[in-house]
Amino acid sequence: MLKRQYRLKNKSAFTAIYNNRHSIHNGGVTLYAGISKNLTKATDVLPTTVAFVVSKKTHKRAVRRNRLKRLIRESYRLLQKDNSLGNSQQYMSLIFTGHPGALNKSFDEVKEIVYELLMRI
Repeated sequence: MLKRQYRLKNKSAFTAIYNNRHSIHNGGVTLYAGISKNLTKATDVLPTTVAFVVSKKTHKRAVRRNRLKRLIRESYRLLQKDNSLGNSQQYMSLIFTGHPGALNKSFDEVKEIVYELLMRI
């Protein structure tokens, strides 16, 4: 579980990030990036907030959706622990969205997908 300071919960922040339309897709996971920290100097001290979303359209069973969210969240947490987040820390907010293509992937595959997304951003 991520610490509270790293979680994105505000609905208006979600809307702003989706409207920004800066996204990358790979292997059933999409990464939406929020506003760059370089634009505002006051936000340099704030940590990057992250959200993990898997919609009901992905799979009707909550168990499958929650498993995919747990895999993506744990992959991000381990990469954060190893300081291998790349340029993703230049953004104020990130949203990882799971799709049906990632439902049957193993933890190692999901971790590799998340790593590639973070390096490409």
